[in-house]
Amino acid sequence: MKSLYDIPAPAKLNLFLHIVGRRQDGYHLLESVFMLINWCDTLNFDVRTDGRISREDLGDPLPENDLVLRAARALQQFSGTRLGVHIAIDKRIPSQAGMGGGSSDAASTLLALNRLWNLKLGLDTLLPLGLKLGADVPFFLGGHNAWVSGIGEEMTPVVVPEAQFMVVKPPQGVATERIFSHPELKKDTNHATISGFAANAYGFGRNDLQAVAQQICPGISQALVWLSSLGLDGRMTGSGSAVFARTLCEVDAQAMPGYQIKQCGNLPVHPLFGWVG
Repeated sequence: MKSLYDIPAPAKLNLFLHIVGRRQDGYHLLESVFMLINWCDTLNFDVRTDGRISREDLGDPLPENDLVLRAARALQQFSGTRLGVHIAIDKRIPSQAGMGGGSSDAASTLLALNRLWNLKLGLDTLLPLGLKLGADVPFFLGGHNAWVSGIGEEMTPVVVPEAQFMVVKPPQGVATERIFSHPELKKDTNHATISGFAANAYGFGRNDLQAVAQQICPGISQALVWLSSLGLDGRMTGSGSAVFARTLCEVDAQAMPGYQIKQCGNLPVHPLFGWVG
């Protein structure tokens, strides 16, 4: 096996996001449900025998030392393989959107290179590697829609009903650090339960980061107002700035100039589920 092409890296939506406390080391404790959607980046991998790791951007340009390269280097160093890889990535998931695009790219890179380099590492080995890259990476490696708690490392698979969603990304992004360091961020929401979520999956809870994010990024409020004008109940995903609403209707993707609008379906499992034991 010398190449792997058209490897998907799907985005996620946070159906809700509660901040329930803060650890002594400063990390916030959260509860959320992460749901996979079919808005994907696509990656191509070609083995290099010289040991070098290189990247080519087919879509939106990425930072020089992005999570894809960091994931490949981490796996190469951990495994001791002498092989390298050239990675071409077609970046479609918006950045600073709260949709986990970079983390998903990293997870798909780990899964693909585990195969391409014939490393035969198990999920129990890849999960700690992923967590060092970012808190959301283990979710994409796990492959299930999940109830997520702790600082993002505790995951329980959940089933969510099949549905369609309108996802709207304003022109501006939001830096996660600005939201979590904001003095008005609510950090004491009561603990929720999986059974409570299951009884009302698409109307449960709220996003505790949304009010602060709207102060930082006016485009979030504008996107929510637009969804409301269509009779849709929107909320922000993750730390923003993308918002989403459940819908049965298709909407003109050019309705808000400068905004990215896409109708997405959720996924029962990750497209690469089962690639590793």
